[in-house]
Amino acid sequence: MVTETMMPVNGIEVCLETFGERTDPPLLLLAGEASSMDWWDDEFCRRLAAGGRFVIRYDHRDTGRSTPFPPGAAYSGVDLMNDALGVLDALGVPAAHLVGLSLGGALAQRIAVAHPHRVLTLTLIATSAGLGPDATPVLAGVGAVAVRAPAATEVRVRAAADEVDWSDRRAAVAGLIAEVKARGGPFTPDDPHLRRLAERVFDRSADLGTARLNHRRAGYGPPVRDRLPGISAPTLILHGTLDQRFPEEHPRELARMIPGSRLVWLEGVGHEVPPRAVWAQVLTEILRRPGASR
Repeated sequence: MVTETMMPVNGIEVCLETFGERTDPPLLLLAGEASSMDWWDDEFCRRLAAGGRFVIRYDHRDTGRSTPFPPGAAYSGVDLMNDALGVLDALGVPAAHLVGLSLGGALAQRIAVAHPHRVLTLTLIATSAGLGPDATPVLAGVGAVAVRAPAATEVRVRAAADEVDWSDRRAAVAGLIAEVKARGGPFTPDDPHLRRLAERVFDRSADLGTARLNHRRAGYGPPVRDRLPGISAPTLILHGTLDQRFPEEHPRELARMIPGSRLVWLEGVGHEVPPRAVWAQVLTEILRRPGASR
């Protein structure tokens, strides 16, 4: 059974959906920058639920049906983290398995270091810890997280996105499709699938352009890199071999920093929500009992 509802969270309204039985261990999905919960495929969520999880996905503030803000709104990555915790509070969930993608992975890291009692396990997908004081913070939208210069493809993706009229449905849908394909790989969904998804995202959103601006300004929040060695939750790192936004040094650094973490490569996957071709691998890894052998 799937339920979608609006709930008061930190003084705003957040739209969320759940899959599965409330009696199962809760699993919270945290989407990427300026991304609504639609990017977590319905069937992917159902399969997680079938694996014995009470799955929760939600729209970040300024995305989907959650509360929109005016351009330049002064919220931060910490506020985005508190929204995630507020979703758990609204559902009466004391602790959950956290699965975060890109920005969502950064938020999950922050929860794990600041509120470790709220984390059962940690899954970090296509994300970064930053690379220490010698790296140059050049990626817009990552706040104080230090990362090395982006690949030329990533520069082109962001430049192209800045030229899109996000208020126009046709242009916005085309822009989303182009963005996903540019960051993806051979397993990225085909155009008809992406078009249906992009149309759903646009139709559920108040203002895609403002959401992208505000999330980029919010960034990830103050760095937590130096606190990562204190993470005690079992941690899984899933990373595409073709991810150009966060090349391989990023997941390797995460794996070095977080004690006992496991780094699993997703062959042929870019900076994207795991495509259907690797679902079997991803679902097996996420649902595996912590501490179980390979």
